Amino acid sequence: MNITGNRRLRLFSILIGIALPLAAQQPRLSNARADTRSAASGLEQAFKTLVGAQSNAAWIGYAVRAVAGDHQMCCYSSFEDGAGNRCCRGCALESRALEGRGSTPAQIQSVSLEAPGYIFVLYRIEQRQVDRIRNFSAECELDGGGLTVYWLTDVRPAESIALLSLFALQSDQDRREEHRRSEPAIAAIAMHADAAADQALEKFVAADQPQSLRERTVFWLGSARGRHGYEVLRRLVTQDPSERVREKAIFGLSVSREPDAAPAMISVAKNDSSARVRGQALFWLSQKAGRKEAAAITEAVENDPDTDVKKKAVFALSQLPRDEGVPLLIQVARTNSNPAVRKQAIFWLGQSQDSRALQFFEEVLLR
Repeated sequence: MNITGNRRLRLFSILIGIALPLAAQQPRLSNARADTRSAASGLEQAFKTLVGAQSNAAWIGYAVRAVAGDHQMCCYSSFEDGAGNRCCRGCALESRALEGRGSTPAQIQSVSLEAPGYIFVLYRIEQRQVDRIRNFSAECELDGGGLTVYWLTDVRPAESIALLSLFALQSDQDRREEHRRSEPAIAAIAMHADAAADQALEKFVAADQPQSLRERTVFWLGSARGRHGYEVLRRLVTQDPSERVREKAIFGLSVSREPDAAPAMISVAKNDSSARVRGQALFWLSQKAGRKEAAAITEAVENDPDTDVKKKAVFALSQLPRDEGVPLLIQVARTNSNPAVRKQAIFWLGQSQDSRALQFFEEVLLR
């Protein structure tokens, strides 16, 4: 290849390198009037200008870099193509899914298990105010329902988090309204690949924030915010005075991928002052189903001072995989000194429909 050919190849590679990230920041949009604008001068001002001028229903959206991980936010169909590829019909912005819209073989596309590096945040505007917020992963095709979709480019992550925080902090009396704005705003913030997201979420769980906001946030700390999220949750489960927040924080730890999350849950199951919180910790430990978790649950059956917690620990044993849980339940039914706990173990053995449980019952009845 001559020099000119090499230069052309390098130029082509550069153009492809530019085009692919730009394409990832644009949704596959149909049935909509698309209007692309820049937010380089500031997202808040660009957003307010569009909202203030919009009396009819419309959408405003943009792309932001997402944290690493599998973040599929779309409306998936239940079919596969002939090659076994999972398929996606996409989402209708004006409803929960693209109901009644079929896919021809030419429309079927493989859906990656690892989401692309962007998520889309969309705000529905009507009567010059935000009606709802929706989030989608970048592979999701969107149907605009015949409305205008204003697509903003050049959005800075910190400005997006600041805008979303305004809606996350809204205290709606109507639970349905929280679901339309506050909850998706928190989720979108958690998905941002930016340190400002950690700061915002930590602010949301502060003791002076509304209880409902704190409870909604802890899941996302565990699900999306890695080590920093784990550290915040660990502090909450050990220091927060609210029993309800500690319960929710336990669930946040249960979905965390940090190796230290399970030991933190075990510590709560052993040491929390609230029987209710200890019981919740035992339940979520059972969902992890590891040796350390099973040992902690068994220890609670034997040593927790509260009979109700012991009974919850027995239930947690019933949630373990059968090869782990059934032998432990049989041991409790045989040896525990508390009649109420033995009765609980026998009940869950009966529900297991396991042959080992049947053999145990035969032994007891034929004595």
